[in-house]
Formats: sequence, structure tokens, C-alpha cells
Amino acid sequence: MNLSMQKILSGTIVLDLTRFFSGPQATLFLAGMGAQVVKIDDPATGDPTAFSPPYAGPGGVSFQRTSDADMGLAYLKRARGKQSVMLDLKSDAGREVFLRMAAGADVVIDNFSAGVADRLGVGYDALAAVNPGIVYCSLTGYGSTGSDRHLKAYDLMVQAAVGLMSVTGEAGGPPVKTGSPLSDAIAGVFAASGILAALLHRQRTGCGQAVDISMADCLFSLMFDEPFDCYEQLGLPQRQGSRIMRFSPFNVYRSRDGWVVLGAATAADWTALLGAMDRRDLADDTRMNDLGWRIAHNAQIDAIVSAWTEARGTGDIVNALHAAKVPCSPVRGIDEVMQWRQLRERGMVVPVHNPMTGTDMGASAPGFPIKFSDSQAGYDTPAPVPGAHTQEILETLAGLSPQRIEELAARGVVRRAQSSPSQ
Repeated sequence: MNLSMQKILSGTIVLDLTRFFSGPQATLFLAGMGAQVVKIDDPATGDPTAFSPPYAGPGGVSFQRTSDADMGLAYLKRARGKQSVMLDLKSDAGREVFLRMAAGADVVIDNFSAGVADRLGVGYDALAAVNPGIVYCSLTGYGSTGSDRHLKAYDLMVQAAVGLMSVTGEAGGPPVKTGSPLSDAIAGVFAASGILAALLHRQRTGCGQAVDISMADCLFSLMFDEPFDCYEQLGLPQRQGSRIMRFSPFNVYRSRDGWVVLGAATAADWTALLGAMDRRDLADDTRMNDLGWRIAHNAQIDAIVSAWTEARGTGDIVNALHAAKVPCSPVRGIDEVMQWRQLRERGMVVPVHNPMTGTDMGASAPGFPIKFSDSQAGYDTPAPVPGAHTQEILETLAGLSPQRIEELAARGVVRRAQSSPSQ
């Protein structure tokens, strides 16, 4: 086999204690790069998304479970490429088994509330005692330090807390969250990046370490490139709608049959836009050619652009601006996005597979977003049936005998494959 075409993280063992979105997003990326990601869930409760609405099963996608083979759509997306073990970390026996697993693992990640892992006896200090090279990532709403570290948080609370909602929406309107849970997704990406950096550090030094990821920190670090703290001095409302205040025009505009976005970030963009709009009469207007003036008088600029877009179809606008090399895009609905040739050519729209039916569902999931020239990447297996790998992993990674696993199963410490939450 060509070693250069192996996955980058092949041979890396990740013990995944996360649930919901932020942590599973991080381990999904690690799985896509070849890590052996072992999901570990409580036998009594399982993964909270595995059998939660919306469901995907033989009858399609629905909010009601109509078949024993229906599984949670979020789980089917987020657990791809992973293995599933059900182990009770609250029991002494379960904790002992986990420490045996951690001794041979490379990475452990949790998104418990701050301090929970330590109380369970599976925090970084406990694991480093059995494996000094372990990389331990804790992913929380507000971080493992600070006065608000114990607050419970979901994406909505984090978007509100760091101010993203206060700057999203139209001027004079109410605060609005982004359409998808960005703080969860972004924190997952940062967690994967931090884990990769810590693994590189371990390769260089032989030492593991703890990685502390805060959803609030991650979201704030990305949104605050924009000088929101200076808006008042600049005479700008905090909510700017779809525009970027550093450029003009740079906004969403109504067309005859929909919406388009376009923007002029450079003098060349502005000149090209004037040509495409057949407004060369403005090319010699010194005020119009001054970016600062256009920003200060953005309403006038938007009126000029809107007069042109509203008289034309979206396709005609996009074709004209692409020909002029002006950045633009139609505002696609989700149905159109699913058919967008560019995403499909890059393998970014893939079917969701249900392991309990053995078939693809009438829903899609994102493909792996990073493309390597000399390494494979992607999700080789669908989401597992919960507990499907309990026996295998406890034998190989924890070194338990089949008899010992049987004893633990009888006591409820471990659980093997299940077909529904009631089994």
C-alpha cells in the first residue's frame, strides 16, 4: 500500500466522551482524517441524539418514530466513521475499564460541564497518571477557568453572550441568531485543531497535555475581527444587515425573481461593476471613486445598485457580473444548494445511511471538507448502532476477557448493541 495515501491520523486512538454537537463535530473531523474514534456512552441513557427527532428510517424523515429502525438524523450525521461502546463511567468498575482504555489511547475528549470529568475520576490528571502522553481536550461553553465556567450553555446562549446576536439582523430590528448553530460548529473545528497541535507537540517532545476549548472564546475570536467596539465612534448602528461596513457596495439586493449578493472590495471591483451596470457615467465622479465617501453614503450606492438588479433576473445578473469578474452569488435556497454542481463535484453532499436498515435515507450529510493531495480523507463507515463495538473494543483496547465483559454486562456496567432505546 502507498503509505502516502493512508489517512493522516491512521493509528490514532480517540476516546470520545462528547455528545450533542460541538464535541461530536470535533471527533467527526478526526475520524475523517483516519483516527479510530471510540464513542463512549452511558448504558442507561445512550447518546441523546441516537433516538431523538427528527428521525430517519424506512418511512422517511419525521418527528415521530414510526419504526424500530428509525434513528436520530443528527446522530446519523455526527457519528459517521466512529465506533460505539456503552460503558458506565459512574461505576468503579466502569472507571477502571476506562482507565485501561486510556492507557493505550492517544486522545480523550469530553464536553462535560467544567469539573465533571475530574469528579468522575477521568479528568486529565487521572489519565496522565496512567498515560503521560495522553492529549485531553475539554470543550465547554465558557471554558475550564473563569467566573462563569460552571454555567450551562448551548449555542443560543453563547451567541447571545458574546454579542453575535446583537450585531445580527437589520438595523432597528431585534437580535437574531445565525441560521445554524455556529458556536457549536466553530468550537468543534477549534477543538480538532487544538488536538492536532497537541499531537504534533507530543511527537516533538513526548509529552501529552490538556487542551481547554471554550465555545464563547472560539466564536468571539472569529467575530471580533470586525471592529464592533468602534461602530459608535463611526456613527454606525450595531446591526448592519447583510452588508460589510468596510466596503460599498457590499450587500444583498433584490432581483426580478429572487436575491443576489455582490460586493466591490477593491477599486477594480467598483470600476468593473460600473461597466457591468452600464453606469460608466459615474466612473469619473471623484466622490463615487472614493471608498470612504461610498461607505459614508452607502444608502445612495445601494439605491444605484438596486435599480439595476431589480430590473433583471438573477441568472442575468450573475452571468453579467461573473463575466466582469465582480464577486457575486445568487442567494440559493436549500433545495438549490443540494443541487449545486460545485458542492457535488467536490463530494460535499452525501447520503445519510441508517445502520439499522442498511440503506441510505432520504436525507443528506456534508462530506469531508478538507482535501489533501497525498492523503485520503472521509468517513469510511456509517454511524454505528449504539453499543455495536463494545465487545470488540473492550477485548482489544481494555484487554478484557469475554468472561469479564459478560460479568460487566450482567451488572449493567457495559452494554452491547441495541436496536432501540427500550432494549
